[in-house]
Amino acid sequence: MSARLNYRSLAPKAHRGFVDTSVALGESSLGKVLIDLVYLRVSQLNGCAYCVNLHGNDLLKAGESFARVNSVAAWHEAPFYSERERAALTWAESVTLIHETRAGDIEFDALKALFSEQEIAELTYAVALMNAFNRMAVSMRMPVPMAG
Repeated sequence: MSARLNYRSLAPKAHRGFVDTSVALGESSLGKVLIDLVYLRVSQLNGCAYCVNLHGNDLLKAGESFARVNSVAAWHEAPFYSERERAALTWAESVTLIHETRAGDIEFDALKALFSEQEIAELTYAVALMNAFNRMAVSMRMPVPMAG
């Protein structure tokens, strides 16, 4: 597959805004692993092969086990995730599938028990950002780099 457009270079200021938001979230108290787990799950839901590959590899490079990375798609059944991670993944799914879930109160209340208000805001920005990145990559057919 080849890209339809080089959207990054065609709209550099808009892309820079996405990247700046990503950098800010990477510096949040949520931690890189939690954010990458969320990015990976959102990308799986959206069918973004480029981002699934990217964030799966990021997690492996950060020292996460293959079992944890490989099981994100089935995290509901896998024993590898903390209560905080489960709440974040639930929220990520709820916000990504907002047309079905309306980001329900049950999921939000579960977050409030485990995350500060600032962390909830940052987590929600992370989910929204990854949905935006996925929509750009999928619609513009961003190719997945070949392993080498």
